[in-house]
Amino acid sequence: MTVQQQALKDFHQAMSHFFASTHRRPTWRKAGGHEGFRIVAVKPGDVRRVSRRVGQVKIPKVGWVRFRWSRAVPDGVKSFRVTRDRAGRWHVAFAAIPNPIPAPGSGEVVGVDRGVAVAAALSTGDLLRVPGLRETERARLARLLRQLARAQRGSKRRARVKAAIARLKARETDRRKDWIEKTSTDLARRFDLFGVEDLNIRGMTRSAQGLVEAPGHNVAQKAGLNRGILAAGWGALVRRLEHKAPGRVIKIDPRNTSRTCNACGHIAGESRKSQAVFSCVACGIRVNADVNAACNIRDTAAGHAVAARGGPPLGWPVNHEPQHDLPLTG
Repeated sequence: MTVQQQALKDFHQAMSHFFASTHRRPTWRKAGGHEGFRIVAVKPGDVRRVSRRVGQVKIPKVGWVRFRWSRAVPDGVKSFRVTRDRAGRWHVAFAAIPNPIPAPGSGEVVGVDRGVAVAAALSTGDLLRVPGLRETERARLARLLRQLARAQRGSKRRARVKAAIARLKARETDRRKDWIEKTSTDLARRFDLFGVEDLNIRGMTRSAQGLVEAPGHNVAQKAGLNRGILAAGWGALVRRLEHKAPGRVIKIDPRNTSRTCNACGHIAGESRKSQAVFSCVACGIRVNADVNAACNIRDTAAGHAVAARGGPPLGWPVNHEPQHDLPLTG
């Protein structure tokens, strides 16, 4: 099937889903975004390896196209998609569902608290941060944004500046995706069960600009918070965990997880002294705030697992008590 035929078939399927009220109406593609096409009915000989780092894929009406062999192509793939990102790079992705990562069988439950300064804090005390742009790269990005503001619309100079900005943004995105893949794989191999907060990320990152009649407040601060949440990869981390460890991710109510002392159970907003410090007003324990929240998430997830299984999780004692092994802060 040619690219044009497949595009018409995809559009027909999208409209069928819309009329069945299962999906939204398909919209016009924005220029420069989602560039690419899909090829189905791939034959066994349409993908071949040329060398250790180079492969070739056969595209109808085009012929053999070389690509970087970054990983092994699974047997029996039926389709692939060729895309072009805003940085001008072409990618080929083969449709294949990998096998889930088996649980280690230790019965260990871990709580994951997601934040902006610390992307993921574990109940074990580990603080995981997403690698972003370096200081020199951020300075260059700021210069390019100033140049973009001064460039005339439709000029070649503006196009060159936009391409340079897209390359920097793509570099940041690649690092975040790489971190998410490695972190989710490491967690799936180390722990049996994961407790995460059930967050409405789309609602949390909604713009506060408001309307002309009712303008929003602190719009710039809210926009900065939205960028921080999206840059931390909250949704992608949990989504990849659910893919790699299906049935082992428990989402809990996020209420009071950051205000509850994991040592004594006292709930008070005054205990959260800052972004990183939790000092309980009842028992006086002083711990990392993100790790304290992660331990509360872990204990709640463990309780849900006990209720679901009718007994303690594998490897846990019957009279399990919360683990108060939080690292004290200075």
